[in-house]
Amino acid sequence: MRKMEPQGEPPKGQGQEEEEEEEEVLLSGTFCLLPAPEPNCALTLTRGAQLRMRRLDSNSAPWSSSCSLLSLSDCIGCYAFQSCCPHRRRDSASAYFTLFCYPAKKAAASSCCSRQRVARTFGVSASPGAEENRRVAETWARQIRQLATPRTPALEGVMYGLLPRPCQVLVLLNPQSGSGRALHLFKSQVQPMLKEANIGFDMFVTEKHNHAWDLVREEDMSRWDVLVAMAGDGLLYEMINGLMERPDWRSVIQKPLCILPGGSGNALAASLNHYVTKGNFVKEELLMNCTYFLCKGLHAPMDLVSLRTASGKRLFSFLSFGWGFVSDVDIASERYRKLGSARFTVGTFQLLTSLQVYKGRLAYLPVEEQSPTPISFPPGAQNCSSAQDTTQPSSNNSKSPVHILPPSVPSLPSEDCVLEDSLLVPLEQPVPSHWTVVPEEEFVSIVAILQSHLGADLLLAPPAKLYDDAIHLFYLTAGVSRMAMVKFFMAMDKGTHLALNNPHLHYVPVKAFRVEPLEHKGFMTVDGEVLACEAVQGQIHRQLARIITGS
Repeated sequence: MRKMEPQGEPPKGQGQEEEEEEEEVLLSGTFCLLPAPEPNCALTLTRGAQLRMRRLDSNSAPWSSSCSLLSLSDCIGCYAFQSCCPHRRRDSASAYFTLFCYPAKKAAASSCCSRQRVARTFGVSASPGAEENRRVAETWARQIRQLATPRTPALEGVMYGLLPRPCQVLVLLNPQSGSGRALHLFKSQVQPMLKEANIGFDMFVTEKHNHAWDLVREEDMSRWDVLVAMAGDGLLYEMINGLMERPDWRSVIQKPLCILPGGSGNALAASLNHYVTKGNFVKEELLMNCTYFLCKGLHAPMDLVSLRTASGKRLFSFLSFGWGFVSDVDIASERYRKLGSARFTVGTFQLLTSLQVYKGRLAYLPVEEQSPTPISFPPGAQNCSSAQDTTQPSSNNSKSPVHILPPSVPSLPSEDCVLEDSLLVPLEQPVPSHWTVVPEEEFVSIVAILQSHLGADLLLAPPAKLYDDAIHLFYLTAGVSRMAMVKFFMAMDKGTHLALNNPHLHYVPVKAFRVEPLEHKGFMTVDGEVLACEAVQGQIHRQLARIITGS
């Protein structure tokens, strides 16, 4: 282990000295920090993935009091090159390496930390030979990239993965989503970051409804490492359902997916950020964070819900199913799409003026008690039955959030099998006797959600996770007042609505559910897309898909 012994450095505390003595130095050297024309920066790269930069003083002392630090956990890319520096045109032997970091910094007017781009280019000219300078630059760039690679979390029964480098992604972009700025945002904000991270892309701009559905169902998916949706949640819904209709659905649904928020709701993007930072991000900050996740390349399993309707449709959801007030707001506010996420606020207050009641039957299969010896399947295990188990905790208090334990790795059906919904019986039959049937038949809203957020600023299910093997079922029964509804939506901004103890608000984590309307009234939605108002039932399929996420 090499001990750092800088000279001419101001006195330090004992704790700082011990920290530097214990940290192994991998590389050190003196370079010019562009655009400075002369060597003026001493760099030290440590085993702890830190790049320490100290500017040299005017007397060329080895160390000065000016020191800055870059954490390589924030670095998305680094590369070496050799070309004439504009400030040193006569020195063609120089080589260079540039690193790109996006550290999170707390904004003065916000409680959240937003990422800010930091790029540094260092010139290498210690040798008169261009080849030697290039070798030094490439050594630094390679070591920085290795240290910047995120560690995959080691969780029992959960397999994280990393994208290859370099990699190629397919970007499907809806230019009409949100306020219509998705294409501009991709070119101005996303594309430069992908280039910095050495990620190539092919773009397909959708031209009609379900265009992405048809494309991913027919296209050769082996050409890409990731499938990216640059839009709202609806585009990812199309992609998932297109993948599940392929003959090779079992393998392609395990290809990592990525959401880059360019729509109005952006619920999955907000959920992914919530799982990592617990922060509330919107608009460009949310987009930068999700692009940063893609550049870092970590992906995790994600649960999906299989939905079956009375008319014979089978659909797959990654986000939510809804009927009643919340769904009506989502669809009725489409006319205010240009307002972005503010459309939901406008739609909410409009529909509160005439609060509707929806008559129907609701039944569900509660999450069961945690098994004392949960069954784990090895990666790639195959089974033609449904990928379900009963290894989840439950709560006797449906009003209290339940923290679901990570499940074991699921079995996956073989390629020629149809994914079975083993927890469901045909809609023509009564629900199984061990299901719970809600006694009330008049509701204001029903929402079955997989993720934490229903919108960028609507934290509906705080305990939700990507792979908790649970559907988080919320329902509001008739009799709730308009003022209580206002308080409910205001509290949802921080996820404190369950603490209101409203007797009309019910929450329970479930494995499966059924909704049977007794009248054709209001909208039904799945992941924000409209369904016919008819009987619907669904069940969880744990870890069926994969999604790009943070660490």
